[in-house]
Amino acid sequence: MNAVVNNPVRTFANTASETATDVRISVLIPFYKDDPRPLIEALDRINAGEPDLEILLHDDGEPDADLNAQIAAALSDIASPGRLLTSLRNRGRAAGRNLLAEQARGRWLLYLDADMLPGDANFLERYRTLIAEERCDAAFGGYETLWPDAPELQLHAALSRVSDQNDAASRNAIGPSAFCASNVLVRAGVMRAIRYDEGFAGWGWEDVDWAVRAARGYKLVHVDNPAGHAGLQNAETLLEKFRDGAVNYRRLLDKHRELGRLPGARVARILRRIPGQSALRGLWAMLTRQARLPMKLRTTALKLWRASWTAEALQ
Repeated sequence: MNAVVNNPVRTFANTASETATDVRISVLIPFYKDDPRPLIEALDRINAGEPDLEILLHDDGEPDADLNAQIAAALSDIASPGRLLTSLRNRGRAAGRNLLAEQARGRWLLYLDADMLPGDANFLERYRTLIAEERCDAAFGGYETLWPDAPELQLHAALSRVSDQNDAASRNAIGPSAFCASNVLVRAGVMRAIRYDEGFAGWGWEDVDWAVRAARGYKLVHVDNPAGHAGLQNAETLLEKFRDGAVNYRRLLDKHRELGRLPGARVARILRRIPGQSALRGLWAMLTRQARLPMKLRTTALKLWRASWTAEALQ
């Protein structure tokens, strides 16, 4: 049965959306508790009234009714076509992104996380140029991690900068496994043919799985058009996410055996050979939490924590 029937969706559309007839780019913004209003306002500002772009958001389960109402009000205040989809029950990351692709009207889809901001005023124009050049079916623009003032968020920023923040040349050398679910431009037809695997529950790895599958039949490239990433989390949240994400990593490796060469998988296999390696998790967690320790030591401990849970999931 259709997921929209099982989990009804409420739709709000602004005036511009009701009259939009030729949408080239649908900017898709999934969110759960995060406030996407700064992103909405920034996109509308740099879009400068161009009629070929719509902003489409998905509130996954409406955990905050007041925020939902504020976002609808923000859409009413912008010139760009905008719609808000609200699922009455939580769908999850993969299913929410699939819903956005189904409901989008654009010929191209641009996924952005709710806690992102365009890198500069030419962010959308670079993607319009890429579309006009007709040289790819999907592109990942990368992101820049904004350094936070709050000390409790600096561990996440440091980890992102050393692990995920790379230029296009570096990412192209890695290939599809360097794709992330945010700041991805993709043809609508490709996204509907290669959907996110909704078997990935919770956090992590559904984006890499999608890119690896899509690359088998379509041309994926990395470009330098970063979005600012500000949605950082504290050490406790990261420890929890990396623990829970191990099951998804196992699913990824089961589906794509060739990804066993990834650094995280190699470290996990090494840890599997160490008797009682799980007993070291308390040490990795303790080092991760210690704000006074050198940042490199803390990020290394966090990676070992993640690899330890991955090692267990691979057994």
